[in-house]
Amino acid sequence: MTPGDLTPFDWGVVVTSVIGHFGLHLAAFNRINATGLSSRIVKRVSLGLIFSALLVPLWAARTFATTAGVVPLDGNAHDSLAGWQAFPLGWIVYGCICLASTLILGIPWLLARPIFGIGHVRADRQVEVVRLDRLMDPPATLSGRSHWWAKIPGNQMLELAVERIDLPIIGLPTGLDGYRIAQLSDLHFTGHVSPAWTTEVVSRMNDWRPDLVALTGDIIDSPECIDWLAEALGHAEARDGRYFILGNHDVRKVSPEQVREAMRTLGWTDVGGRAVPVLLRREQDTVGSAGVATLILGNEAPWGPAPQLDQQAPIEGSEPHFRLLLSHSPDQFGWARRHGVQLMLAGHTHGGQGRLPLIGPVISPSWHGSRYASGDFYREPTTLHVSRGLSGTHLMRVRCRPELSLLTLRRASV
Repeated sequence: MTPGDLTPFDWGVVVTSVIGHFGLHLAAFNRINATGLSSRIVKRVSLGLIFSALLVPLWAARTFATTAGVVPLDGNAHDSLAGWQAFPLGWIVYGCICLASTLILGIPWLLARPIFGIGHVRADRQVEVVRLDRLMDPPATLSGRSHWWAKIPGNQMLELAVERIDLPIIGLPTGLDGYRIAQLSDLHFTGHVSPAWTTEVVSRMNDWRPDLVALTGDIIDSPECIDWLAEALGHAEARDGRYFILGNHDVRKVSPEQVREAMRTLGWTDVGGRAVPVLLRREQDTVGSAGVATLILGNEAPWGPAPQLDQQAPIEGSEPHFRLLLSHSPDQFGWARRHGVQLMLAGHTHGGQGRLPLIGPVISPSWHGSRYASGDFYREPTTLHVSRGLSGTHLMRVRCRPELSLLTLRRASV
């Protein structure tokens, strides 16, 4: 049996099985990177999956070549089946698993592509693309590595997308209609991109005059960069406060307590693993003004704590009318729904770091794969906004610009 002897049906089986093989490895890669395992284990397993994804098809091709000619062909209808039976049983079983995964899981995966908009929120969005690096002196890149990566054609690592989004929220209190939240995520201070770049991002955020600023983790990747926080984030402004949580890089690469203390020193409020009662839109110069009773939650799972809501005191004797969740990963979407959160803000996925035409993102460190890689989603009673973040340890972005999210909340009905 040789490749030329394969029928169109045989080739369909081969191609479908190969697609399933890569799909299974991609699913495993995304999900291992969503766990709370140590970075050493995650890197080793991820590397093993990459090698397996590439080598298994080569081994299968070699097996096919060595079995070619074992089964003589005489032109009858059973030749094709007999040829496949020449393969070792293990290859046949694994091929059937790959074939089944394509047929069973492939359709749901395709339906989850952004182009279909299933589960997405339709939000008015105005996007301004700014090359801040061209406005900066000295340059935004600090290392030779980042300098050369930034020059690769198609790399959007320094093309900031300022996204002004009118986000409809079901269950939004009347008093918060038109409320402005600026979200920063995934700053990734590695030492490759200047903190001045983030300083410029925050300055543009301040020009928008947000009511509240939320930072959803992955701030520091190198201990030496903790000193950058004052320059990059110290001047952030918001009437109702600046709130932050940590991400997996803050926990794995540096001392999380050092990061928390540095941020608190700058006047940011740490909500990691906590539920903080606040009054939003309270007129600070008016005695006795009510404001909207709100619970700001910070969920750092699986790398850090999730808040214990049964331990929280009510706000001035009343139940909160609005719950806002800061989560590093979109994987806490289910947690948000179970706890009656109206708005959840997340990052972590970097929008997939790259997006294919029509298909959209493929790689995304999430238990949901690339379903929630970026954008706006709704599952009762929670609206979820996932930012693509500002930076990353990987200095390549393709069709996936860094994002500054400027959210104006709008009341919506079911």
